[in-house]
Amino acid sequence: MTAASAPITHRRILAVALPIVLSNATVPILGLVDTGVVGQMGEAAPIGAVGIGAIILATVYWVFGFLRMGTTGLVGQAHGAGNTGEVSALLTRALIVAGAAGLALILLQPAVFAGAFYLSPASAEVEELARRYVGIRIWSAPAAIAVYGLTGWLIALERTRSVLVLQLVMNSINILLDLLFVLQFDWGVEGVAIATFLAEWSGAALGLWLCRDAFSTVAWRDWPRIFNRERLTHMASVNADILVRSLLLQAIFVSFLFYGADFGDVTLAANQVLLQFLEVTAFAMDGFAFAAEALVAQATGARRRDRLRLGAIRTGQWGIGSGIVLAAVFAFAGAAIVDVMTTSESVRAEARLYLPWMIAVPIVGGPAWMLDGIFIGATRSRDMRNMMVVSAAVYAVALALLMPAFGNHGLWAALVISFLARGVTLGARYPSLENAAARA
Repeated sequence: MTAASAPITHRRILAVALPIVLSNATVPILGLVDTGVVGQMGEAAPIGAVGIGAIILATVYWVFGFLRMGTTGLVGQAHGAGNTGEVSALLTRALIVAGAAGLALILLQPAVFAGAFYLSPASAEVEELARRYVGIRIWSAPAAIAVYGLTGWLIALERTRSVLVLQLVMNSINILLDLLFVLQFDWGVEGVAIATFLAEWSGAALGLWLCRDAFSTVAWRDWPRIFNRERLTHMASVNADILVRSLLLQAIFVSFLFYGADFGDVTLAANQVLLQFLEVTAFAMDGFAFAAEALVAQATGARRRDRLRLGAIRTGQWGIGSGIVLAAVFAFAGAAIVDVMTTSESVRAEARLYLPWMIAVPIVGGPAWMLDGIFIGATRSRDMRNMMVVSAAVYAVALALLMPAFGNHGLWAALVISFLARGVTLGARYPSLENAAARA
């Protein structure tokens, strides 16, 4: 039975989504261990250096997240169309992009570091340690970016258990080497960096093994096909649109943080606590959005409008349903969760004041998350880019109108309105997505 004909059942959706949710749940653990092991050194500077260095690299690598999303959509469509040769060729293209991007970062590292530390200044000691940390980890940039492409390829084929295995193995290697290099060998900040360097290259190697099916045909090294101008142009167009969309989304969140800082340390801290609720929401809904990517991509490749609609509806039911559950959890247990996250009474009180906005986010933002997955699967990246431009403009207007009058409540309102705008505008474009899929 092919992907184009296999039933789109709730069990199938959960089989794709749940491993992603579990995989996402492991992400914060690594950060806790990194911080914990350097914290055993008894000094503040190493903790700050690892924190700053990790943020710098996470931000740089995040830019290449388009490779994960674009690969999922394109590979899913080729798989749905039964084009196994293109499925293999797309993985090779993604790996070439990752290698070129990683090499560029290695060569440009002085400029990257200079810009990063200019934007995020620190004490001389912290900056020196952070430079050592980043200077080691940058050499695994090709591997770290390649994992985006490998993950996207696996998701497109609904092999999310392999994604979970990849994440667990990478994190386990990193944690074990952290403990060995820092606590046993006393290598300090450099030990944390070397541990991550080795974990990322190990992850890339494991990812290649998990994607070994792609190398079972000669198409993965069919260079005329891989460098076909039309296919390369289409891939570049999709990825460029997703990049612009992602940069605009990041600009919204960065501006939210910057404007929140104007309201004082207590409000800034409260906003940071509540943003962890947002991160949990994203982690939970990602699984169903990824399922939508895979199912919609396969239906698009097979030119099956009926299956596209069914995949969108059923993944949407799970995504929106999980958003409602999260909103209920935040409503009934949000205050208790805040109390666990901070012992500061002033921050607790401030966070409770703005907690209703986080109760609204999973419900208001749910459609935007799910529609993102649907549009990625259909590779309607231009619509994603354009609707993100509209949403960013709506956010800016809401910010200008609401923040002067309502302060931090206005800031939160503008953020929630941006989610609503993205969902409404993408929803308005959905009929054309179905029509285009039928004509593809």
